[in-house]
Amino acid sequence: MTVVGIHHVQIACPPGAEDALRGFYVGVLGLVEKPKPPVMAARGGAWFVAGAQELHVGAEEPFVPARKAHPCLLVDDVGAVAAAVEAGGAPVRWNEEMAGVRRFHTDDPVGNRVEIQQA
Repeated sequence: MTVVGIHHVQIACPPGAEDALRGFYVGVLGLVEKPKPPVMAARGGAWFVAGAQELHVGAEEPFVPARKAHPCLLVDDVGAVAAAVEAGGAPVRWNEEMAGVRRFHTDDPVGNRVEIQQA
C-alpha cells in the first residue's frame, strides 16, 4: 500500500460566499472552477483546480475561518501574483522564514489563510 498523491484539500466558507470566493480564486489567482456533482452542489461551496490538484471549498455553519491551517499554491511568478492579490484588495504578508523560498500569505474573502509560493 502506497499513498501516491493528494487529490484535493478542503477549506470552509460560510453559506452564500461562493461568488466572493470565485472572484478571488478564479478572478485574482487564476484557478479554474470545476463543476460539482449536482447532489453536492446543492450543499453549496465550490471546487477549483490548481494544476493536477484541487481546492474544494465547503459551506458550513457555523463558519470559522482557518487562520493557521491553509493551502499553499505554487506559482511561476510570485511577484506578479502578489501584485494581483494587492490589486484585488487582499493583504500580502511576505514571509522569509524559509531560506531560499519566496512566499507570502494572504486571506481569501472569508478570512481563510492562503499561502502563495514561488515554484
